Parts: sequence; C-alpha cells; structure tokens
Amino acid sequence: MSGPDPHDDTSGDYERFEKEQLAQDRDAIRVDTADVDDTTAQNLVNDLVDANVVTPVPEDHVLVHEPSGTAFDSTTQLAVFHRGWTAGRDADGEGE
Repeated sequence: MSGPDPHDDTSGDYERFEKEQLAQDRDAIRVDTADVDDTTAQNLVNDLVDANVVTPVPEDHVLVHEPSGTAFDSTTQLAVFHRGWTAGRDADGEGE
C-alpha cells in the first residue's frame, strides 16, 4: 500500500489561509494612536467622565477606567488605552 496521494494534500492551503486570517485579525485590532495629542486626550477623557466611563480620584491623582478597573495618572495614556480597549471589544463582537 502506498502513502497518501500528494495531490490530495491541502496542508499548504490551510497554512496560507491561517496566515491570511491572522493578518486580518491583526489589522482589525490595530488602532492608530499617533493622533492622540494632549487636547484630543483631554476632550476624550472629559467625554468619558461625563459618560461615567472614567472616574477621577482627586486624592490619588488618578483617573479610573471603570469597565477595566485600570487607573491612569495621564489623560493621554487613558485615551490611548480606551481606544485600544474599545477596538478590542469591537473586534471580539462585544461592542461598547
């Protein structure tokens, strides 16, 4: 009895498909944060505070991102984190 027919081997196709899917996943969750300057960050954080998504803790000089429970001492860090967090949730199909 001979081995498997090499013409029936689809492992190369599967590997290419997997690589394409991984590349699409990376592209879908990649968020551009280069455009988050201080003014943009401050405006986003103010909107998040108004929406009760972020809670300022003045005595500790931090801002708490309520959905994740993560604390930040920088509005820019918080803005970048929130954009990534939102993109990750959207990519998972959970929405905001």
